[in-house]
Amino acid sequence: MALRKRVWGAGKLLVIAGALVLTYLVSAVAAMRIALRTREVQVPDLISHTTSEASGLVAPLEMNLRVDEVQRADLKVPAGRVLGQDPAPGATSRRQRTVRVWLSGGPRETTVPGVTGESQRAAELRLAEGGFAIKALSEIRSQDYAADAVVAQQPPAKSSAAAVALLVNRRDRGATYVMPDLIGLNGDRASEVLRQRGFRAAVVGTSPYPGVPAGAVLRQNPQAGFQIEPGEPISLEVSR
Repeated sequence: MALRKRVWGAGKLLVIAGALVLTYLVSAVAAMRIALRTREVQVPDLISHTTSEASGLVAPLEMNLRVDEVQRADLKVPAGRVLGQDPAPGATSRRQRTVRVWLSGGPRETTVPGVTGESQRAAELRLAEGGFAIKALSEIRSQDYAADAVVAQQPPAKSSAAAVALLVNRRDRGATYVMPDLIGLNGDRASEVLRQRGFRAAVVGTSPYPGVPAGAVLRQNPQAGFQIEPGEPISLEVSR
């Protein structure tokens, strides 16, 4: 009986000790989470602020500001103001964390290349490689210039600017026709009629085809139903 009481008493002590240890661990974890949360802050938006303004925004949060030495050209953000930051605005971070920012160098002032006479795509690629933006794109329709060619630019070549306006020719397409189905017709007669209408039609080959009269059209290019313009070449293959 005495042994049973001693065992029971020892068990109670072990349970009480385990409960105390568990309570301590739970309290420690909760305290750690609370401590971590109290050290978390939301990164402010520093874009378009000066470095002094940015420092004033991060200082109350116990964060540090590091300014990148290399400035980057930008058309919208004035020179000397924050163009980008890491961590991003609104991100959750810890106190004592360093926020890295890089500043805008303002619009890039350099010599504009001459792109008059080039195709629109070639001109856009050349300007983009030089860091120039296209501030306006106007169009004319004229037969005096090649289609999609740059007719004029503003400012002109060798000027100092950050953006360029282009004038591009959108030459009107001439009248178009639907390619007729010539299969089975006499190739020579079909070619003659098409040439009278301004097309460059010709029989370019012959092939044997049983049951089909000699000279009948077997194949045509473009195929029937395609849109064609006057002067476009049309090739026919006939039977022999």
